[in-house]
Amino acid sequence: MWFKNLQLYRFTQPVELTAELLAEQLSGHLFEPCGSQELFRAGWVSPLGRHSDELVHESNGYFMVCSKRQDKILPSSVVNDFLEEQVQEIESTESRKVSRKERTSLKEEVIFSLMPKAFPRSSLQFAYISLRDSLLVINASSEKRAEDLIQDLREALGSLPLIPLVANNLPIDLMTQWVNSGELTDNFELGEECELRDNADVSGVIRCKNQNLSSDEILNHLKTGMHVSKLALSWNERVEFVLDEKMAVKRLRFSDLVQEKADETEVDDVAGQFDVDFTIMTAELSQFVTALMSAMGGETDSAHQ
Repeated sequence: MWFKNLQLYRFTQPVELTAELLAEQLSGHLFEPCGSQELFRAGWVSPLGRHSDELVHESNGYFMVCSKRQDKILPSSVVNDFLEEQVQEIESTESRKVSRKERTSLKEEVIFSLMPKAFPRSSLQFAYISLRDSLLVINASSEKRAEDLIQDLREALGSLPLIPLVANNLPIDLMTQWVNSGELTDNFELGEECELRDNADVSGVIRCKNQNLSSDEILNHLKTGMHVSKLALSWNERVEFVLDEKMAVKRLRFSDLVQEKADETEVDDVAGQFDVDFTIMTAELSQFVTALMSAMGGETDSAHQ
């Protein structure tokens, strides 16, 4: 349940929402498996999986939801093999070349015939709504997966006034400044990993791991005009993470101090442990995101216009 990635979005307007109302809206868009000719399906399931039927898990004003997506896996190599067999058969039996337009039509027929046999792959995407912080926090490693979940939420709720969380300072400029100076604020500290990019050369990328980021080698790269596009950081001895140039938080890891707080609470079942973990995680992330935005120079005014 503990989030490993954060895609952060700001509500631009006050949202009137309760756990009951949210669950009611999501119930009209429940997950169902793909039909025989569908490439994918997405819908809502309980965040607790088989341990609960509730579509929304609420704790202290935070609403956890879970989107399930099923994709049909049809490897292009398989499609091409079947396609080539049909093309060769036509060219052999009819003594003629298959045109590009006919090949395209044949490929569509091959895909249609193979779809019922395609292997389904399922994935879960967790997110929580924080009305007190006016945030939607999505545990997604890519912006695309986060946007897919937001689209599904909008289909269920009708509308959702959201924009990506944007800082006053560009992350790439601020991360470069942090590594150059070694000085960070709001209890943030440098880790031992970064990615350097040369703006003048798209292919100019240097990835540094298990290194002292204040070393002369890295600082010399910055003097040549390279910028820090990804940076490992820690905050307040409570979380470690990698920040990228789009302000996405990757490879988030909570410290033993935080994890032990969850372990100290005695619960009797899976649902109870989920609630404890969720309560502690959201409290920690609320403080963390506030500190991160402060360290980034605050938030742009666009979210509040």
